[in-house]
Amino acid sequence: MILIICSLYSFLANAALIGPSPYIDLWAKEFDITPTKASELISYPNLAFGFGSLIFVPLYLKVGRRPVMLVSLIIFCAGLIGASQCTTFGGLMAARVIHGFGSCVCEALPVQLVNDIFFLHERGERIGYYTVCLCLGTFASLPAGYILAGGYGWRLFFYVEFAFGATLLLLAFFFVEETSYDRKAAMLMSTPTTDSEKVADEAFEGPSRRPSDARIPPRKSFVQSLSLWGRVDHEVPFFVMIARSFTYFLVPQSLWVITSFGINIGLQALAFSYTFPILITSPPYNWTVINSGLFAIAAVIGYAIAIPFTSSSDRLAAYFTKRNNGIREAEMRLGVILPAMLLGPAGIVLYGFAAEKSLHWSLYFVGGGLSYFAAYFYFTFTLAYAVDSYYSNTSEMLIAMNLGKQAISFGFGLKVLTWVMESGYAVVVSGIFGGVLLANNLVLLVFMIWGKAIRRYMSTTWLARLHSSSIKEVVTH
Repeated sequence: MILIICSLYSFLANAALIGPSPYIDLWAKEFDITPTKASELISYPNLAFGFGSLIFVPLYLKVGRRPVMLVSLIIFCAGLIGASQCTTFGGLMAARVIHGFGSCVCEALPVQLVNDIFFLHERGERIGYYTVCLCLGTFASLPAGYILAGGYGWRLFFYVEFAFGATLLLLAFFFVEETSYDRKAAMLMSTPTTDSEKVADEAFEGPSRRPSDARIPPRKSFVQSLSLWGRVDHEVPFFVMIARSFTYFLVPQSLWVITSFGINIGLQALAFSYTFPILITSPPYNWTVINSGLFAIAAVIGYAIAIPFTSSSDRLAAYFTKRNNGIREAEMRLGVILPAMLLGPAGIVLYGFAAEKSLHWSLYFVGGGLSYFAAYFYFTFTLAYAVDSYYSNTSEMLIAMNLGKQAISFGFGLKVLTWVMESGYAVVVSGIFGGVLLANNLVLLVFMIWGKAIRRYMSTTWLARLHSSSIKEVVTH
């Protein structure tokens, strides 16, 4: 239930960020600005969404997951209701940045919960639940377009988002309990033994404590789980953790996740969302603005076809683990990504040429569907691979990932409308964006072949020595 609520939060937060993309032209007219300037109402909240992790991730490690998530939801809801009341470009930008910044924790918390709660062989599938919700956030552009027919204009979108956000806040209050757990303290607790048992133990094993003496703390009651205060960890170095997270940009596996997320989000959530409404409402298509959000159907179809493969990496890794005498390697799950390696760039190329030559509108959906299908594999399985590779300091890695991917996607989307107007869709989308995505996807082969060797090498560098001092426990379940 906890993971479901956090995953729904990820869906809702991403929907709030990307969903208003059909309103770019409306905002341009209402605020008397260019479409490129209006698109900044999507780009800058997206950037704030990533940089908020610098504060919220160390904070939930310091004071607990539960209180930080509740505060995050309150800020998110406040930003949404503020956006619904704005009448100026500056005011709307401020409200959008607030709800984007406040909701950033939904990107890191589901992955942290998977590491907290689930076993190693379950992580790929459980991360897939979060990825599904993350990906389906783009679907919000479809109802966003049809909301215009409701008589309230674009503001109704934020009213609806606020209603769902408030509902999620209530669900989180009642069902999301604290998952931070001090295993070291629990292992120091032992069950009482009789005098005869002590004598026998000391005769054969000496006075040391037996592993079987470890006692599991009693389960909290429902009322106790509603406490607004989490487990405060005084050993968490708040500011040191922020600084140390930047070193994960130097870790190849972590950097690959950052680029995979950043490029795919930049292309799909921003480039597609910016360009399709303008393309489809112009000649020769001349669709209405209300229908400009229909491109979300491509995302739904692409993700729907990919979702049944969510547990495939766990099954493949289990198969290779069995063949490897029960020894698990992080790279064993990567083979399932191979079909998606080329499908994603092919979809980008198709979309760009369809836009350049004004081909049939269905080709936009085919290209987008291929791209979304492939992106799901990279979203889910590269993240699971990175968590498998470096699971002891997952939170610091998540800070770097959220910062990096949002910064990259921001760079892809900020001036995309200007670029395509100057150089054309074939050059920018098919050539440049498609080429960058292909180069990133081909790195899969590098990690499949040399991933273990890279991890071994990294364990001998100064980065490993820097982080070894901060590892308080290694979770191997």
